[in-house]
Amino acid sequence: MPRWILYLLLVVVALTLIPMGLIYRSSHAAKHRPRIQVVYDMDQQSYYKNQAENPFFGDDRASRQHPHGTVARGQYSDDEAFWHGTAGADTVFVDAFPMPVTEAMVARGRDRFNIYCAPCHGQSGNGDGLVNRRAQALAEGTWTPPTNLTTAAIAERPVGHIFNTITHGIRKMPAYGPQIEPADRWAIVAWVRALQLSRNATIDDVPADVRATLQ
Repeated sequence: MPRWILYLLLVVVALTLIPMGLIYRSSHAAKHRPRIQVVYDMDQQSYYKNQAENPFFGDDRASRQHPHGTVARGQYSDDEAFWHGTAGADTVFVDAFPMPVTEAMVARGRDRFNIYCAPCHGQSGNGDGLVNRRAQALAEGTWTPPTNLTTAAIAERPVGHIFNTITHGIRKMPAYGPQIEPADRWAIVAWVRALQLSRNATIDDVPADVRATLQ
């Protein structure tokens, strides 16, 4: 084969590699403009962000509220006392637990209380939790101290009232309804009642077999 033909073949092969090199460089190089899309699929969608304004609706809110009476599947119940702590009307709180209060329930309430409530209210319920101590030390003037759950004012409230406060929150306290199941909220109320009773307990309230350990 003549030498010039060999050189020509090498040049042709080299030329065929140029397009491949350009394609590779183009696909890996940084770009300052968005790529051209023939079919958009779902890569780019026209939608409103959460809490954005949407003039299509009368209240100008993009985030729509659930229709009145919406209940998650499998969570419907007509037991107002258990689910809401009320008896027929929203402002009438039940004064009795909607389920039997057992030792296991109180123990569960203590566990849930120490997780969700003790950081602010303290394990004893006096309102001296670590979060409150830190806020008091910062003294920024925007902190609302947590309530002492063992005071007479709280002890006189119906159990439904305490359940409602856990569910919806109050002042600086957030709503724990989305985080804590209703049964666990009632368990926490039972433990709060136990803390309240412990403030006025006497030696006669302690089982006889353990009194010696307290004296």
